[in-house]
Amino acid sequence: MVMEIEKEMEVEGSHIKSIQRSEDSVKVLDYDYKKCNGCGICIDLCPTKALQLGPVIEIATGLDAPPVLIDLDACVFCGMCAAFCPVDAYKMIANDKDYRDMEEYPRLISKAEPNEKCLPCALCEPVCPTEAITVVFYPTRDVFGPLREEEKGKGKIEVDSEKCNLCGKCAKFCEAFLLQDKEPHPTDLVPFEQLLVDEDLCDYCGLCVGICPEEAITVEGTPLELEEEFEFLGEIEVDQDKCIGCGRCLLVCPYEAMEITKPFEGEIRLVEKQLPLCDPMGCHACFNVCPADCWYVGEDGKIKVEEDQCIFCGACANACHCFAVEVDRSRVTTTKVLETPWAEEWREAISSIVSKSRKRPDLSGIVAPPQIEKVPIPEIEAPERDPDLQSKINEALGEVEAVINKPKVRFLWERDEIGDASEKIAARIKKAKALAEGGEEK
Repeated sequence: MVMEIEKEMEVEGSHIKSIQRSEDSVKVLDYDYKKCNGCGICIDLCPTKALQLGPVIEIATGLDAPPVLIDLDACVFCGMCAAFCPVDAYKMIANDKDYRDMEEYPRLISKAEPNEKCLPCALCEPVCPTEAITVVFYPTRDVFGPLREEEKGKGKIEVDSEKCNLCGKCAKFCEAFLLQDKEPHPTDLVPFEQLLVDEDLCDYCGLCVGICPEEAITVEGTPLELEEEFEFLGEIEVDQDKCIGCGRCLLVCPYEAMEITKPFEGEIRLVEKQLPLCDPMGCHACFNVCPADCWYVGEDGKIKVEEDQCIFCGACANACHCFAVEVDRSRVTTTKVLETPWAEEWREAISSIVSKSRKRPDLSGIVAPPQIEKVPIPEIEAPERDPDLQSKINEALGEVEAVINKPKVRFLWERDEIGDASEKIAARIKKAKALAEGGEEK
């Protein structure tokens, strides 16, 4: 018996959900096209060619449309696109279980993990292009009372700009410090311009001196006396579902306090002969699709890219209208491929991410069985009823019902001790059947 499979597609905001229902499973492929940057990795590895690249060049320059088109009839819901998407645009759910949480299915690895060198400080959070890093500090200066008291308002504070690396710990602790923000640039990731001190707020308590990891702060004044030893703490959390492994947090960190696992290794090149066609100030397609924000315009007015921040997804190459960008991948970082019945298909998918060529089974010799036309079952027509005959039947059945409803009769019937009573009932039933068939009792 062939198992029936139903497929349908639903759209909820930016989410395009492809759903497959069978007797024993419900699979949902959730594609968030707003997250998708059109890298095309899913298209290269799809075993059934169910995915097709949309108008990525137009999308990169402002068109609101899905970068990838899904052929629902061709999709077999294998989950490979969700497992290896570098920007987490796909999610594959089978019976409420995420494929990425199931050990038997390999997946792409991209992560950043703080190590024992982490203070933490305030540098990595603002430079993360996907907002995957959150840093919390405690306690802050306000828990120790007012910042200024009249009798303790005299003193002096200085910050040695040669020693200060703008880590921001002092500013996170006390509002008397002010970090002047600037936009991180691929060639200069530090998100702060300078550190300022508002001496109208500072009460010269001296607590900031012990906080500074570079010993860049000196304070003259009346120190704040504490009953217990003070320690300024912080917690850093990295949302690995958002992390793309670009490594910007490590590059900006003065203490090498991050361990980075990149999803791909490879090379990105600018094609010199095509660059005269590039208008970086007017197009910005590569800027718009890059998840790592590693593109910029150099002093010569030409497009530039910081390769050490690139994750080699290839979206920029697809989005470039003048074919001035080339991306090659030499390695893919994934979880272990377990020895399952489908392991070879997954190995081939991983290999295609590097080769950009997918080996697919030759289906040209397969003969499909002819479609069997289903003959519709005619509707059953109710026979015409004779009112007089129906009345006689109801009268006969009424007598039977009156006997059956008697508790003693039912008791004897269930014990098979009905005797003569059963014969009388049988006679009445026979009479009712005869009337129902349109004849007379014989």
